[in-house]
Amino acid sequence: MQIVLRRAWVSAVALAGLIAASAAQADALLDEAVAFNGAILHLQMEAPGLIVAAVKDGETAVMGFGETRRGSGIEPDGDSVFRIGSITKAFAGEMLAHSATRGEVVFTDKAGDLLQGRLGEALAEHPPMRLVELATHAAGLPREVPRAESPADDPFANITYDAFADWLEANPLHFAPGSSIAYSNFGFDILSAALSEAGGKPYADLLAERITGPLDMADTGFELTEAKAGRVMAGHAPDGTPLPTFPSGSVITGSGGLYSTANDLLRWMQWHLDHGEPDAEVRLLDHLIYTQRDGMDAVLAMDESGRMDAMGLGWVAMAPTAERPFILQKAGALQGQMSYLAFAPEHGTAVFVSINQFDFAGAYAMTEFANSFLADLSGF
Repeated sequence: MQIVLRRAWVSAVALAGLIAASAAQADALLDEAVAFNGAILHLQMEAPGLIVAAVKDGETAVMGFGETRRGSGIEPDGDSVFRIGSITKAFAGEMLAHSATRGEVVFTDKAGDLLQGRLGEALAEHPPMRLVELATHAAGLPREVPRAESPADDPFANITYDAFADWLEANPLHFAPGSSIAYSNFGFDILSAALSEAGGKPYADLLAERITGPLDMADTGFELTEAKAGRVMAGHAPDGTPLPTFPSGSVITGSGGLYSTANDLLRWMQWHLDHGEPDAEVRLLDHLIYTQRDGMDAVLAMDESGRMDAMGLGWVAMAPTAERPFILQKAGALQGQMSYLAFAPEHGTAVFVSINQFDFAGAYAMTEFANSFLADLSGF
């Protein structure tokens, strides 16, 4: 397609400059590549707003297009606040790595042994679900916990630990842990609860101490504070209607409750692409492969953003090919915001893209664009 060819050509030109230029020139060329490619992508989208961000060899660029809310006239930028949905799972995977390096858990710990009360007892009645199986969607749990309908103004209210226990007490697992991979929000919220117990603090506090605080990611968290409310990039329904902002609650901390900004996510990506201290051991554990697709009885709902070849800790791993490098990626969608983040650890590159409307055709185009752009930035 002509647009794809132009995008690849411009990215290749930018890359040639990046290799030969000084640091200042490299930064300018990365800005140009993000701006041009993002503008073309935005023309293909029905979403009111788009953010594109990238990292290459420590340099960063971010650009916003369109509007933070349909009709607002305000262009999104690196400080616009939005829900990252299931990209939250990659944070939970890193939290597992932090907990392991501190000696609080080992990956093969059984979730039922770490959790107290009714939820722990309900888990103990099933075949053991190990932390690494929760972090790789291999624990045998459904995608969502069945629950009573929540109030319209608080749609996450009935996602509770009692609802988790209700299902576990009444149902067998969908498959034996470790035998298949099936996408599960349910499993990641059990994971964050277990890590909270092991760390002796609320999960949100541990996340702030171990990830967002040290990286100065001040806009990343579970609460939409007053300071952030004025910078919200509003999500929109498929018909383009703006959607209200609801509280995330205290349970969906592992699966999807985080807010963030492109600038915060760029800081996080720079940490992931670093090869030195501190946290080298955490990065090593976080970027390893734990579950291969080959040999699984079934793999369900894992290929929307590119074929999953293996699972890391929350990260979907895509094997290298002649056209692209090894990629760790994660997509997320919640309340009218759809985002995708991918990085190539061996090439010092990362790409983040986000649109503010439920547009599934647009989301496929967005992830295809990001994977292609990441390959270009990586020299493929």
